[in-house]
Amino acid sequence: MPHIPVLLQPSIDGLALKNGDIFLDATLGGGGHSAAVAEAFGDTVQIIGIDQDGVALRTASERMSKVTKNFQAFEYNFRNLDKALDEAHVQNVDKILFDLGISSPQIEESGRGFSFKKNEPLLMTMSDKVAADESAIKFTAKDIVNTWTEEHLVDIIRGYGEERYAARIANAIVEARRLKPIATTFDLVAVIEKAVPGSYRHGRIHPATRTFQALRITVNDELGAAEEGIRKGFQILAPTGRMAVISFHSLEDRIVKRYFKSLIAEGRAQGITKKPIVPSIEEEKTNPRSRSAKLRIIEKIAA
Repeated sequence: MPHIPVLLQPSIDGLALKNGDIFLDATLGGGGHSAAVAEAFGDTVQIIGIDQDGVALRTASERMSKVTKNFQAFEYNFRNLDKALDEAHVQNVDKILFDLGISSPQIEESGRGFSFKKNEPLLMTMSDKVAADESAIKFTAKDIVNTWTEEHLVDIIRGYGEERYAARIANAIVEARRLKPIATTFDLVAVIEKAVPGSYRHGRIHPATRTFQALRITVNDELGAAEEGIRKGFQILAPTGRMAVISFHSLEDRIVKRYFKSLIAEGRAQGITKKPIVPSIEEEKTNPRSRSAKLRIIEKIAA
């Protein structure tokens, strides 16, 4: 399934790009947002793309080569965007976009265990490096469910997954791994389904959704990366430059909201979006994964 960029037009419009801008796509993914910028501005906007998934980076780079000559790609987590800009010999950028969601290809095609609908190794790492050599992996979802204490499991499933049955699920994981290691996504799904009440198993969302989210956030330190990335992003943003952040769950959005609020209170930025922009009904219908997305935009005030 190709990745459909979420809130594409609102984010492009909100960034107010213009000829001569340097645009940093800090989460390149499938290249949807960057391609839209290139199609609108051609080579007049310099585009720098970052993604820690080498497969995604190569695919997006091929796509971008067809629409612009003014594009550079760097394989980094966005928390290391300063390193990418050093390599690009760029000190400041005019516009930055963070799309914090996981892409459809990563869920459907990566083979890394992001989806509870496919039986895959329980890895959940955003980097593609692990898929080739699992023995070289230091930290995966499989490590977490098979070695972490029950108390620690409760903490992340409740804290990062906001899962009401975190204690029951954590206890069931510890009991199950005593019999045999939990090695695949389906192994974990079976444990979760047995742990939760029948009404929850047949609820609006799959009972494994929140636990999978918690493990993915933990493996990739997504909240730490988000906080570090947007802070570094604001530092390298040129005066009157704009930063847009699309988040997909309340924990991420809280980080963005608090940081933006502090920048505005300090007089360092002004809010472009008074309230977060959310997908239209039409977008939700065509792209159900956009449902929880929220877009916030700020502009840096010149000193």
